[in-house]
Formats: sequence, structure tokens, C-alpha cells
Amino acid sequence: MPLSPRRILPTLKRLYPDARCTLDFSTPFELLVATILATQCTDARVNIVTKSLFIKYRSPADFVAVSRALLERDIRSTGSFRVKARAIQETCATLLRDFHGEVPRTMEEMITLRGVGRKIASVVLSTAFGIVEGIPVDTHVTRLAHRMGLSEARSQHRIEMDLMSATPKKEWTNLSHYLVFHGRAVCKAPTPRCDVCHFRRTCPSSRIHTSSTSRGATKLAHRRRSR
Repeated sequence: MPLSPRRILPTLKRLYPDARCTLDFSTPFELLVATILATQCTDARVNIVTKSLFIKYRSPADFVAVSRALLERDIRSTGSFRVKARAIQETCATLLRDFHGEVPRTMEEMITLRGVGRKIASVVLSTAFGIVEGIPVDTHVTRLAHRMGLSEARSQHRIEMDLMSATPKKEWTNLSHYLVFHGRAVCKAPTPRCDVCHFRRTCPSSRIHTSSTSRGATKLAHRRRSR
């Protein structure tokens, strides 16, 4: 029987009971900035950067007021710092102009912000406000969705739609957290740790499953030749 979100959720929930967003923040606005910085960067690195960043810049107005060059220098170690600095400053300008400086609480409004797609919007909405409107699909979720046969889609949007259609809405955010934690701990890129994976006998990409099947077939063929 192929794997599905409903089949793997109970096991993932047992394995990672503390799975959550691992970005440090104290306000929805800080989480928004942190998620923009986390694009193609580890949460651990972002947390190091934001520890001082959120002391220096406390509001959207603070980020808008600083020079682009200085902000780029402050976030340089997160990678793609020029793109991220522009996204943060333009997002902050939009918050001030259209949302009274507050982070909006709908998907439609969130994705009007510079550098904010459905993934970032879903993280902020669910983590900061408890509003579930989608499944955050990052590189871990994409990798595991393909390896475990949960989706054959190539785009993040289509992967999200596949996962949403096969997962109870109340578990959408949890599924993302569980897959991220499993991706970090076991189903790593580029080499998964199939030998310690709880899905090694059922995952279509499992090296253990494949090797065991091959050994079994070889033994059976050998017995037949010996008769």
C-alpha cells in the first residue's frame, strides 16, 4: 500500500511530538522578517542574525528608515542578502502604507507583500495567529513528498495542493513541521538515513527496502537453480 499523509501522520507525530517552527521571534512582524531571511538559509543561522537584528530594528518603520546598504550588511550571512534586504524594506513599506504597520491575517493580503509567497504566508499565519490556510512547502517538504511518493508534482504550489487534498485541514501545519523535522533528522539531502528510518520497509525510495527485496529475489533464484 502506497504511503499517504494519513498513513504517515501517526508515526511522525509519535517521532516528533515537539515539532514546531524553529525560528525565534516575539511578534508576528519579527516572524515575518525571520521567514523572509530563512529562504535558502537554515533557521539556526537566521536565529543568530535576528538576535541582534531585532534589537536594532524593532518596527517596519525602522527597517524602512535604514539605508539598503546597511541592512544588507546586517543580514549578509543569511545569503541572497540583496534580494532579502529589498524584500524586507518593500514589505515594511507596504505594511505601513496598507496595513497600519500590522501583519495582515489573510493569505490574500499576505501574498501582496514583497518576497512573500504561500509558504511564508502559511508559516506566519499558522504560527503567529493560529490561522491555517495552507501547508508550508519548503525544500525538506518537497524532498520528502517526492521520496515518499506523496506527490509527483514539481512546483511548490502543486505539491501543496496534493498534500492539502490528502490531509485533514487541522493537520496541515503539523504535517509540514513533521516532514521538516524528519528531513533534518533522517531523510537528509543528499543521502537519506534509510537504515534508521521508520518508513524503510514501505517508502518507495528506501534503499533498505530495495536492497532487501533484491537480496530476497537473488536467494529465491539461487534456490530454484539448485533444484
